Amino acid sequence: MRNAINYTITPKDPAAHLFEVTLIVDKPAPEGQVFSLPAWIPGSYMIREFARNIVRIAAESRNGPIALTKLDKHTWQADPCDGRIMLTYEVYAWDLSVRAAHLDQTHGFFNGTSVFLAVQGQEDLPHVVDIRRPEGDEYKAWRVATAMPELKARRYGFGTYIAASYDELIDHPVELGTFALATFKAHGVPHDIVFTGRVPNLDLPRLCNDLKKVCEAQIALFEPKTRRAPMDRYVFMTMVVGDGYGGLEHRASTALICSRADLPVIGQKEASDGYRTYLGLCSHEYFHTWNVKRIKPAVFAPYGLRSEGYTSLLWLFEGFTSYYDDLMLVRSGLMDEQQYFKALSKTINGVLRGSGRTKQSVAESSFDAWVKYYRQDENAPNAIVSYYAKGSLVGLALDLTIREQTNGRKSLDDVMRTLWQRYGRDFASFGQGLAENEALSLFEEVTGVKLKKFFDRYIHGTDDLPFDKLLAPYAVNADDNRKSAKPSLGVRTTRESNDCKLANVYEGGPAHAAGLSAGDILIALDGLRITATNLETVLARYRAGDGVLLHAFRRDELMAFNAVLTQGDAPQVTLEARDKPAPQARKRAKWLAAS
Repeated sequence: MRNAINYTITPKDPAAHLFEVTLIVDKPAPEGQVFSLPAWIPGSYMIREFARNIVRIAAESRNGPIALTKLDKHTWQADPCDGRIMLTYEVYAWDLSVRAAHLDQTHGFFNGTSVFLAVQGQEDLPHVVDIRRPEGDEYKAWRVATAMPELKARRYGFGTYIAASYDELIDHPVELGTFALATFKAHGVPHDIVFTGRVPNLDLPRLCNDLKKVCEAQIALFEPKTRRAPMDRYVFMTMVVGDGYGGLEHRASTALICSRADLPVIGQKEASDGYRTYLGLCSHEYFHTWNVKRIKPAVFAPYGLRSEGYTSLLWLFEGFTSYYDDLMLVRSGLMDEQQYFKALSKTINGVLRGSGRTKQSVAESSFDAWVKYYRQDENAPNAIVSYYAKGSLVGLALDLTIREQTNGRKSLDDVMRTLWQRYGRDFASFGQGLAENEALSLFEEVTGVKLKKFFDRYIHGTDDLPFDKLLAPYAVNADDNRKSAKPSLGVRTTRESNDCKLANVYEGGPAHAAGLSAGDILIALDGLRITATNLETVLARYRAGDGVLLHAFRRDELMAFNAVLTQGDAPQVTLEARDKPAPQARKRAKWLAAS
């Protein structure tokens, strides 16, 4: 296609995990066209150096080969030439995640950030991609799943697809293979669900029925009058594995990884905890269709993908999305109150478990995501707080505070709708993002509630959120049962073969006081052998205050440690909903049932 940037991508050698890409530029820059690959992918805030997977690259014009000069780790410049220029390069694709590219004899997957070099200065032209089938009879049954609009290709077929710009091009991941496929409509918009991997007796009708409820509830939240979705079509793409979990949002699709056991089986009546986890993941990524893909921080409008984009607002964009993911399951009838409060208790306990919450605010955690949250080590619980987890609790606390202060006239739903109307609905036209200092004033304007003290204490400060006070008006008890907990060493362990390895040593706990460190291998407690599975069983015979002798290997050296066990060092908050008083219970029902 003329007046466009044209790519062809071919699974050249699935066994070697190689895609071949050709890129044709009709009018290269006269001084020498510059090409670059993003260093990170939107939604995953870490420099990933995708260019390291380019195995070989060459350029030619109508007069023959031309030289390419590498300017930095992900940028090349071609020598000046007459007429069009064609790049040919190979990309190694062996990252089975939602963030990059993967190719073998069973399927192919890629994000544009991993495989499509940007043509600098021409990013706003239309971008056309010819997606080719691998050679060989064994690939004749392969299909294509993507939300990218078709140009000459048929839906699910190989051929040409088109994006309005480079920004759109890299926001449409592509799945190739013999996937399971089903379609449903949510408020008139087609939604595809695609599953790659072996899943015997997968209950696709149930998945369609359940996801339809979630999608329609979210569309109605943001557009209560029009019920209009912000896309013409949506695709859920799931890679099914033995053990895995993750997702990454895009403007009209999401790439997911889940465990096979989490998916529903035909004839299975009750929803498992794993299935609700999968639905929560889908709900989370779908909510991002509004919150972060269209309503976004100003620093992401547009994205600068050559280096980090710092924002202190991820507590709003990721944290609030985490608050709404399970809440939308409740409002869709896919999670009951008891299940919701059990999940909420787990989040609260997870946040309270780490002393990092007393050292880093969620605003600081957002800003430092590039170097801390996405690069966690064994000391992470003692040093950082999750803007996902605590951000979701901030969303809960703000919602309940606003509802209580306005006698139910306003809620966080009103704030999200205003964000959508001002920053998201016409983003394609105006490209305006939320400035770093705008959140507080917008919240106060929409709700009429003074929230500066809340922001200072819980968003820019490190105070613990007062869940007991916040939930009491909704007939929900928040009890901390740590006094009844079993004796503890204050550690998190992981299995290494049949050994018990310390993954984290919590600051202030018995193991910390005794001098144990993450990475130590526990081998005995008071002369009793410790294995990968029996530490809790052994500890159950002791009481708080008991002294124990621990033996552990650090590197290849045997060391002894004296520890004093404690009781209830880990939070054990349990949320329990009551039927009375009736007015409070009705308020809770209104909060959980409708926007």
